[in-house]
Amino acid sequence: MDNLLSSVQSPSDLKTMDVPTMEKLCACIRAFLIENVPKTGGHFASNLGVVELTVALHRVFSVPEDKIIWDVGHQSYVHKILTGRQDKFPTLRQFGGLSGFPKKAESIYDCFDTGHSSTSISAALGFAAARDLKGEKGEAIAVIGDAAFSGGLSMEALNHIAHCHHKVIVILNDNQMSIGKAIGGFSQYLNKIRTRSAYYTVKRETNELLHRIPVLGKPSAMALKKLSRLLRYCVTPGVVFEKLGCRYLGPVDGHNIRQLCDTLSEAKRLDTSVLVHVMTKKGKGYAPSEEAPSRYHAVSPKKTEGETCSARFGKTLVTLADENPSVVAISPSMPDASGLSEFVKKYPHRFFDTGIAEAHAATFSAGLAEGGMTPVLAVYSSFLQRAYDSLVHDVALGKRHVVLAVDRAGIVGSDGETHQGIFDISYLSHIPNMCVLAPADMDSLSEMLGYTIKEHAGPIAVRYPRGALPSFSRPSFTFGKAAVLREGAHITVAALGRMVHTALAAADILLEKGIRAEVIDIRSVKPLDVETLVSSAKKTGQVLTIEDNVLSGGAGEKIAAALSGICPITIKAFPDTFVTHGNVDELFALYKMDAKSLAAEAERILKA
Repeated sequence: MDNLLSSVQSPSDLKTMDVPTMEKLCACIRAFLIENVPKTGGHFASNLGVVELTVALHRVFSVPEDKIIWDVGHQSYVHKILTGRQDKFPTLRQFGGLSGFPKKAESIYDCFDTGHSSTSISAALGFAAARDLKGEKGEAIAVIGDAAFSGGLSMEALNHIAHCHHKVIVILNDNQMSIGKAIGGFSQYLNKIRTRSAYYTVKRETNELLHRIPVLGKPSAMALKKLSRLLRYCVTPGVVFEKLGCRYLGPVDGHNIRQLCDTLSEAKRLDTSVLVHVMTKKGKGYAPSEEAPSRYHAVSPKKTEGETCSARFGKTLVTLADENPSVVAISPSMPDASGLSEFVKKYPHRFFDTGIAEAHAATFSAGLAEGGMTPVLAVYSSFLQRAYDSLVHDVALGKRHVVLAVDRAGIVGSDGETHQGIFDISYLSHIPNMCVLAPADMDSLSEMLGYTIKEHAGPIAVRYPRGALPSFSRPSFTFGKAAVLREGAHITVAALGRMVHTALAAADILLEKGIRAEVIDIRSVKPLDVETLVSSAKKTGQVLTIEDNVLSGGAGEKIAAALSGICPITIKAFPDTFVTHGNVDELFALYKMDAKSLAAEAERILKA
């Protein structure tokens, strides 16, 4: 079995395989995933569910001439195995190793970098239009899950397909799941297709009947064709896709290699855009994952010890909701990962899952606020950036009291460029009426959430990292006030969020060398406590800032502007780049934002 898997070094090796051999190959791939992914961590259930589909895609189509765009891209592990990268799996999601998502720089078989949902159909249509304008050959194929398919960008792309005449093939990977259970009207619509067996019986019997009737001239043939189309429109809801310009094929058993190859070959043969509806089971082939696909959506080689920020957020929100019946929670399809499980159980009618629709979630929250509720929108930092216009136009402009619980802020590590939350300070803090807070420890997170819900008026964001925050002695939270955590005389180190712990560790290193650093927990990027910062700057004569955000538009730049002319200022933040995947500590060290590097930077400043 291992020899069979190792014999596949490129997709061309699949071209001569018969169906039984491909079925054996699928078993090998599943065994490989089950053995290897838990060692490095990564997306597990989604990849187990697309083994046969990926093999069939590479059997029927020819990459890189044909372009396969993997929506989100977390389900591309099988694709990587089949395109000569199986020997690199021990480095999956490790610094300098194999990316957990498609990456053009990694392989000629990855034609489009992805990481967020609902982008593939738009990209595929762009590839198709470019192909036709240049007179080239090849198919443009989007592989998209049912949850991502209901995203706004996907709907916009489908609408455009109906308008133009560039052929695309859309593979709808329908496993009835997002990270959790898929929700919404579109999910219900797909369920009708899944359960509408009458159409397939009528279609089969009609085709058999038409083949038995001799054609009596062109008018009779046209009449029979219209009759077939009419019957199809009467008994299947799948015609909605055909109205949008896509020939509908399916549903197809996503774990039946023969059916998949036959259907994909038919899609390739047709001269119009096609939607192939493929039914798969998330976590296929691994019993625990099949039974609990949400739990096995992603696996980690080690569990986070202690309470996470997400868990503390969820626990605090339930307490606040107990006290205030106007508190409601909103999630764009990630309630469990955002820490809302307990809230959902206790207050199901005060929880709203919008599906993968961040812009809608933000504007929906604005409507809730205008209606007298206190909405708390829990969303990852990298996903919230997709709702920027809604935050500006619908939330901030009207000064609506929407609380943004910005999870996974700063470096998240192994998921890489598309998931690092290093832009939120920049894109939130320049919006008028918006306030931005960042806790340095768990209790500060609870205190800030309490303030945002009980006392604040207008839009406000609380950003916090993945995992846990350490505890330390510090003053209670006061809105708009920074906290001096350690008195010093030689240099001021102003830090934000989880970087406060780094600043304290750096101050310990400096103290061993006779340098007394004053450490300030900024706490609030907007409003900024200029008074405390100015006072410290005048005392020490040097200021060093550190934040887990990009330099441009970050807290450091705001502090530099506020202290202009008072003393020299050095800013430590991420440069103008996309941060790669890797261990969080490795990445901070790479960009010299660890405690040792920060202490060395302080020494350099003082010597200069």
